[in-house]
Amino acid sequence: MTEFWESSFLEKQTMWGFEPAESAITAKDFFVKEKVKDILIPGIGYGRNAKIFLDNEINVTGIEISKTAIDLARSQNKLDIQIHHGSVTDMPFDNKFYDGIYCYALIHLLNNRERRKFIKDCYNRLKPNGYMIFSTISKDDSMYGKGKQLSKNRFLMSSGAKLFFYDSDFIKQEFGKYGLVEFLKMDEPVKFEGNHPPLKFTVVKCKK
Repeated sequence: MTEFWESSFLEKQTMWGFEPAESAITAKDFFVKEKVKDILIPGIGYGRNAKIFLDNEINVTGIEISKTAIDLARSQNKLDIQIHHGSVTDMPFDNKFYDGIYCYALIHLLNNRERRKFIKDCYNRLKPNGYMIFSTISKDDSMYGKGKQLSKNRFLMSSGAKLFFYDSDFIKQEFGKYGLVEFLKMDEPVKFEGNHPPLKFTVVKCKK
């Protein structure tokens, strides 16, 4: 995954634009309501989803595998925050605990073992009563079933990405013992490309 993500990012850089994802806006509203003040964003990228939290007085720490993305977060989004350079599969990077965790479009890039470890590692970084929110591709998306099937619900796409598509059974199976509260379907507009149909995502919320 490391090599794919770094080379893909170098090629496309700020392909997602600078507007926050819809699920980031939803997570921000929820965190503000719950008075969450300190969050971790694994896969922070170049920071487009971090600013909306910072603008609402929520402290942010990031994890990012791409040095290019971190440099863009500093230079273009002016993020003066702690960003750990490394893979989320190597969590934890410190001994800090958080009120909340928000993760956008990352967990579906991991294989079965990596996903389970990642969910557990995130849960272990939460303070008591903390929340973690994952936004991930759904089996309802039109990309499901495209490319070479690697395992159940997981496919090798023509881009080289290996995507895992969540359904309700897998959500309950993987998040069930980590304080699963709810999971909601969400259309995620591809804001950088006006004629692209919205991606079919699922937003998963857990509480410790």
